[in-house]
Amino acid sequence: MAVTPSDFRAALRHFAAGVTVVTTRDAEGQPSGLTASAFTSVSLEPPLVLVCVDHQAASHPAFEAHGWFAVNVLARNQAHLSRHFAESGGDKFSGVAFREGIARLPLLEGVLATVECRLIARHEAGDHTIFVGQVEGVTVEGGHPLVYFRGEYHQLEPHGTPARR
Repeated sequence: MAVTPSDFRAALRHFAAGVTVVTTRDAEGQPSGLTASAFTSVSLEPPLVLVCVDHQAASHPAFEAHGWFAVNVLARNQAHLSRHFAESGGDKFSGVAFREGIARLPLLEGVLATVECRLIARHEAGDHTIFVGQVEGVTVEGGHPLVYFRGEYHQLEPHGTPARR
């Protein structure tokens, strides 16, 4: 029995994930970005991360063209940015505070952390492209993350039990 896209999506809704906005520049140099929860570290030595971008995303061509991308880890009070960058069309950077990083990457203000990456590989996987980046710069502000679970935004509360290191 084949797994339907809706069944697969329903199962994945039970996986809590941090929320990021991944940014780059398009071929004309204009800022571009999208909300992504499909982000993970790949390697510590060298530092590598990956993000997955839907082929249908309006900003997909920008990620193909620029050769650099930044991952902006959203804070718990930034659900509005997640919703804003999840929308299709329009100037997503209008009214959004950002500064420029390496290779003129747009870095959102007020986020928990930014990870600036040089694109080193891309892999086609179903309806997405997996972009692998070598980390060339990071900033860490700290705070509490925005979490997405079962189609809603959540905030973490400390459990009180430290994880083993």
